[in-house]
Amino acid sequence: MHSIRNFFCGQWSSSARLDEKTVIITGANTGIGKETARDLAKRGARVIMACRDMAKAEAAKKEIVQDSGNQNVVISRLDLSDTKSIREFAELINKEEKQVNILINNAGIMMCPYSKTVDGFEMQFGVNHLGHFLLTFLLIDLIKRSAPARIVIVASVAHSWGSIRLDDINSEKSYDTAKAYCQSKLANVLFTRSLAKRLQGTGVTVYSLHPGVVQSELWRNLSTPMQMAVKVSRPFTKTSVQGAQTSIYCAVAPQLEKESGGYYSDCAPARCTRAASDDEMAQKLWELSCQMLGITWE
Repeated sequence: MHSIRNFFCGQWSSSARLDEKTVIITGANTGIGKETARDLAKRGARVIMACRDMAKAEAAKKEIVQDSGNQNVVISRLDLSDTKSIREFAELINKEEKQVNILINNAGIMMCPYSKTVDGFEMQFGVNHLGHFLLTFLLIDLIKRSAPARIVIVASVAHSWGSIRLDDINSEKSYDTAKAYCQSKLANVLFTRSLAKRLQGTGVTVYSLHPGVVQSELWRNLSTPMQMAVKVSRPFTKTSVQGAQTSIYCAVAPQLEKESGGYYSDCAPARCTRAASDDEMAQKLWELSCQMLGITWE
């Protein structure tokens, strides 16, 4: 089983260092976010773990500090389902941090029962897309001043089955857990595309990625039959360490310095769907996101 899993998992190794660099990772207390934080801490970065569950974050931080020998790992509360929390987090970062060289929008939820965020957004779209859209907006000036800098957005191959329902973005007319998840992941890829174009010439590059099918807490909301299917397919899934590799690659790889707006899988460029390359839809999504969040971002 170990050899089968390794066959399907892209691996990347590099001795690149991140000394004197500051990294923010959302959802860094578990899964691929935690393993990404561990790896970047070992490379000497100042790692800011932006997490909702502070108890889990503190436990993860202690483990990462002990494993990496890097004491410059901190935790800060961030609830992506609450724009007030996002604004408070960004205000703290802008006040206390001199630079943010890498922002990794990693946190996410998957196929949860229908619910809404504090601000009334459908939960998966609100957390996976809008929360990170607002966070990036609030930190973008600091990131620009820190250039060369990178923004890494953890999407999914699930974007392939997604569509942006402009007439029912909050799934109030009908809700399907899988369709809502796929919509949020398509939004991630479209956001990457739009953001990269707007940041041309600033020294800030943007990447989206599919981490692979990873054994993680994301699966906790699946139905019993789906849970059984996941167990059967376990030999073909990735561990969290393996699932973190493409995030690390996009954050660190020197060969990506001049690339921006691309989509990656298994530590290599990957094809995304026609819908994910639709510039007209990307612009409509951008405008709708700004409208929903009450911000102006040209």
